[in-house]
Amino acid sequence: MTTTRMATQADVRRIALALPEVEEAADRFAFSVRHRGKPKGFLWVWMERVIPKKPRVPNDGVVAVRVPNLAQRDLMIAAEPEKFFTEPHYAGFPAVLVRLDAVTVADLETLIPAAWRTQAPADLRRTVE
Repeated sequence: MTTTRMATQADVRRIALALPEVEEAADRFAFSVRHRGKPKGFLWVWMERVIPKKPRVPNDGVVAVRVPNLAQRDLMIAAEPEKFFTEPHYAGFPAVLVRLDAVTVADLETLIPAAWRTQAPADLRRTVE
């Protein structure tokens, strides 16, 4: 499989589920790993506010991915704004929004394990480092 083509939700799912102890949510496109018995989300579909004062709706072309900190998020956005962005809803929260049609599978193969590491317990992280 080439890693230079644009990414899809199928690629996201394949990469995320290949990581240890990852669970996919039953009711939405989201992935977590258990830490102290609780699911800790590291990747999910972006819920976009399309119409003001109406409920957010899933935007299947964008995923939110946990990052280690806000500085890392801001660096990613500054370096590649065509791939990464944020919105006011994520102010102060360590996650970056990723346009799937602008990233490659290779990008995801770096982003998703890094996001998983932000939430996985230390003993589990050691099994893949």
